[in-house]
Amino acid sequence: MKIGGVQRFSLIDYPGKICAVVFTQGCNFRCSYCQNPELVEPGLFSLREPVPEEEVFAFLERRRGKLDAVVVTGGEPTLQPDLTDFVRRVKELGFLVKLDTNGSKPEALKKVVEEVQIDYIAMDVKAPLERYREVTNSGVDPAKIKQSIGLIMNSRVDYEFRTTVVKSQLDKRDISEIGRLVRGSKRFVLQRFVPGKVLNPSCCLSSREIYEDAEFEDFQNVVKRFVRECFVR
Repeated sequence: MKIGGVQRFSLIDYPGKICAVVFTQGCNFRCSYCQNPELVEPGLFSLREPVPEEEVFAFLERRRGKLDAVVVTGGEPTLQPDLTDFVRRVKELGFLVKLDTNGSKPEALKKVVEEVQIDYIAMDVKAPLERYREVTNSGVDPAKIKQSIGLIMNSRVDYEFRTTVVKSQLDKRDISEIGRLVRGSKRFVLQRFVPGKVLNPSCCLSSREIYEDAEFEDFQNVVKRFVRECFVR
């Protein structure tokens, strides 16, 4: 796989587990608020020295019994043709594996679900389907997003859907439509946008992009009508 970086220790990326995080290089979305631009924009790939796959496995071998899990994130991991093989090797070392995905490649997602005993999937739901291309600045097929949501919900894998809420990108109506899109799901997370390094600073650098706590509570109450659990993170 094209690995753009490794975080050797995290307590927040896999719920309830001590994990390492593997960042894949490359993404088919161009979300303005993306906080990993060096993993998304090819012109910035040189800012992160690629990590050889065997170096990752050597590290994981040393951490057996000390880490619970490995999170594979990005970028967008399902763009990697050897994702399933990579996850299988990680599982063979005895680690739980969580996959972060944007859901744009349901075929790849289905393969990793069916061929490898993956343990957790977190899918970012960027917008209502009719606004997906606008928010992601991409030519994504919204039907693929819906297909991935159904695949995840009907699998036996633990999962969450999550939406990063940026004020200029999403409003209350959008949040309600996203809730309808994932209706019946077990877990949904509203993620606060944190201003900082982003793909498009002119759009998403200001603290004015952050909703107030009371607004998040309102959003949470809206989404709770459609899902079993809704958290703000």
